Amino acid sequence: MKAILSKSVGGPETLVLEDVPAPEGGAGQVVITVKACGVNYPDVLIIQDKYQFKPPRPFSPGGEVAGIVKSVGEGVTHVKVGDRVLASTGNGGMAEEVVAAGHGVTPIPDEMPFEDAAAFVLTYGTSYYALKDRADPKAGEKLLILGAAGGVGLAALELGKAMGLEVIAACSTQDKVDLCLSKGADKGLIYPTGELDRDQQKALSNEIKAVSDGGVDIIYDAVGGAYSEPSLRAMNWEGRFLVIGFPAGIPKLPLNLTLLKSCDVRGVFWGAAVARDPAAHMANVKDLFGLYADGKIKPHVSSTYPLAESAAAITELMERRAKGKVVVVMD
Repeated sequence: MKAILSKSVGGPETLVLEDVPAPEGGAGQVVITVKACGVNYPDVLIIQDKYQFKPPRPFSPGGEVAGIVKSVGEGVTHVKVGDRVLASTGNGGMAEEVVAAGHGVTPIPDEMPFEDAAAFVLTYGTSYYALKDRADPKAGEKLLILGAAGGVGLAALELGKAMGLEVIAACSTQDKVDLCLSKGADKGLIYPTGELDRDQQKALSNEIKAVSDGGVDIIYDAVGGAYSEPSLRAMNWEGRFLVIGFPAGIPKLPLNLTLLKSCDVRGVFWGAAVARDPAAHMANVKDLFGLYADGKIKPHVSSTYPLAESAAAITELMERRAKGKVVVVMD
């Protein structure tokens, strides 16, 4: 079978397409014929050895796949050969076949296209866990999303609206804000790109306060860097700051702000939460399938690439050009 391989540390340009032996699953595992693979920011990091986990090389990036079950190992009873499924694999998804742990494999509805399924569980799983389980949302509260036009950002936007929140979408360009408004955001703002000096950070904080009529209750920070502190300064009393990711760098937050606002900074490590409490994760996935069936959420797949062009797919995400999800397709 064909697979995209990371054989040396580096950017997307180091990836190669090669023929490799088809994988064989063991007890508790499922072999999946991959039809589509979602591209996520961990794929940018893992090939550069900057992610929390460093698989031995050579390995394929891609931790979110959809396809058809080829075989099941001993002890796997919830799926069978021929089932349409999605799976979280950590890595290995940019290949024609992949082995997944049985607990990470979920049957998908017949009406869900593989491209949607491959763009579904990581973004919506992360954002649902963040908002439902970490943010304690209350209808009518104001939710600020940094990086709102990205995959997890758009998922948080849709879920926030479904929870009755007022959603403010913060993006780097007007066309990204326009996309968010078309997806249901109540308001939008454009933040400057690059390093922000103190005056720019103060201006951003003031703009957040202005567009939100005084401040926000929940901050969903999928950007980090110099954007985190100005957002925290626009937090309302007893607000919740959700730490999602750091494509702009790991921020340093002045803890005196949390005292002055009596607010919380809450980490969101969805992958670890799934491993610690698989039953809670499956309950969340059931909720998400229900929202999908009701038309309240739907992945925004902005671009697709064939397997041979996986490096270009990762580059689009790395350069922050993606609007929604980028997906690698096998057919």
